[in-house]
Amino acid sequence: MKIDWAALGSVFGVSLVVTVALVGVFTLGIVGLAKQPEAAAQGGSGGSRVLARAGAYVCFVLCAAAVAYGIYLIVA
Repeated sequence: MKIDWAALGSVFGVSLVVTVALVGVFTLGIVGLAKQPEAAAQGGSGGSRVLARAGAYVCFVLCAAAVAYGIYLIVA
């Protein structure tokens, strides 16, 4: 039995990068939702709260799309 170490390393590297990126995007979404009460308490404009919420939703949609694509790759 031969192991293709280059392919194994490639899969490991891509998996690591995608995992870190996905966790980072999800964290940005959580931070975007957490900033809303602070902006309201500091008398921030309604636009900054809307922008934070919209950015958080975009991050969550990107996470859901990445998960859905991963499931598609597994099933297909």
